[in-house]
Amino acid sequence: MRALHVTLKAALLGIATFSPAISNAQERVQLGYGRLINNDFLGDLKDRGQTGSYVSSRIYGTAWGGKLPTRAGEFLEFRLQADIKSPDNLMSPAAGDRPYAGSVSLGLHTHYQHSGFEIAMGAEMVAIGPQTRLDQFQTALHDGLGVAPPSQAVRNSQLGNDFYLGAIIEFGKPISFGARSQLRPFVEARRGVETLMRAGVDFELGSLTQSDLMIRDGITGQRYRTMLLGDGGYSFVVGVDTAIVSDSAYLPASQGFTLSDTRNRARAGVYWQKKNSHGFFGVTYLGREFTTQASDQIVGSIRLALKF
Repeated sequence: MRALHVTLKAALLGIATFSPAISNAQERVQLGYGRLINNDFLGDLKDRGQTGSYVSSRIYGTAWGGKLPTRAGEFLEFRLQADIKSPDNLMSPAAGDRPYAGSVSLGLHTHYQHSGFEIAMGAEMVAIGPQTRLDQFQTALHDGLGVAPPSQAVRNSQLGNDFYLGAIIEFGKPISFGARSQLRPFVEARRGVETLMRAGVDFELGSLTQSDLMIRDGITGQRYRTMLLGDGGYSFVVGVDTAIVSDSAYLPASQGFTLSDTRNRARAGVYWQKKNSHGFFGVTYLGREFTTQASDQIVGSIRLALKF
């Protein structure tokens, strides 16, 4: 994993190099906004594992012309994410199942292009544990829906309070096949609350997102729109990736967890945009993250915006 450490160190140095651009924040305006909700119930109708998450991004810069700038720091993304990870059984988990964990992260990222590659890099701070109040949120939500909430025993044994600083970098290479389809291989490295290297590819049939600034969701790998340009229509996407994970605060070795050799994902989805509405719906297969995980899972992802 030495290459991973070198890559992430370079990402942090790159963040430092665009700090002068951040000082010109008074010249910036909000150019875009994106969000995505993931939930296990929208996929395989269960409530476990990567059970639910929400991510939103606000993009700041001077102007958007449909393409990424060529210099880091011209576009800044402020990202907020909250997610809940839970055992298969919220009342009485089986021995060897994952502990309950709520996490909230704040991130600052930049997006640009160089030599035909799309580059996204940034830093984040992640808080986990009862301090996030996500166990209380899920309990209140389940009570309101008439669904059994996490038991007190599950909440008492959740991961404790902690903070993690991390860095993320992704390189993508869009390859167009005519005006209405695009293949995009990518590689990604993360260090912090989880340390991993990932490689994969996304394919889009349609041109709805090709003039947009797309953000990759860390849980599913689905990419969500932030600019919402274009004349409307539909785009269909599929993607796969695999990761080697060397460390995960969510599955601590001190509690006896052994990480899976690889962490695999496969996804599909559809974007649409009309005069008064736009949205996205997708599903993602998530492979097992640790050796004693009972089964893999499917989660659903949704973004919906209607104007009346």
